[in-house]
Order: sequence, then C-alpha cells, then structure tokens
Amino acid sequence: MSDTAAPPIASARFGIGAVVRHRLLDFRGVIFDVDPVFANSEEWYQAIPLEIRPSKDQPFYHLLAENGEGSYVAYVSQQNLVADEEDEPVDHPAIDNLFEAFEPGRYKLRPEHRH
Repeated sequence: MSDTAAPPIASARFGIGAVVRHRLLDFRGVIFDVDPVFANSEEWYQAIPLEIRPSKDQPFYHLLAENGEGSYVAYVSQQNLVADEEDEPVDHPAIDNLFEAFEPGRYKLRPEHRH
C-alpha cells in the first residue's frame, strides 16, 4: 500500500450541453467536453496573463463559443464560467453535429454521441 494520497477529484459544476458565459471576457458557449483538470499545453497555459491565470486543478471545459465577432472553440476553467441567463441558443456552426433540441439554458446531446 502506498502512503501517497490520491489527488482530490474535482467536481464539474457544468455538464455537456450547458450554455455558459465567461466571467471576465465577453463570450458565451455550449459545453461539448469536460476535462477533470487542465489538459491543454503548457505553452497555452503560460500565454494566459499571470494576474488572471487559473489554477490547473479544476475542471476545464471545451466550448462551442460565440462573441460579437464570430464563432470558435474555447477552453475555459471552471472558475471563469457562469450559467448563461439569456435563454437563447448559441450561434455556432458545429452545434447541429453534436446536439439536437435546445431548451432554455441547455442543449440535448444527439443519441449517437451519448455513452
């Protein structure tokens, strides 16, 4: 038996299909994947300004995101996301490939993507 304790399991606040908004930046999106802890490159992480750089030991979310300039994929820490209050769909061309019905605040994952 090992004396080293397992790292704490971070609990994801948002699920696949949830519509969220970034707490600091002006964009919103729908979650299509969740990493229990940071799983991007160190180069990406170091590019975040130190004063707003999030801790790595929290869930990170993959979003189909939109802002006033267009749509894109974003990778965001849990601490920087809040539930979106608009109750409007997200405008992103990839949504129809992953999700079906939109209900206020969430998308329903297509059956072929559930596991």
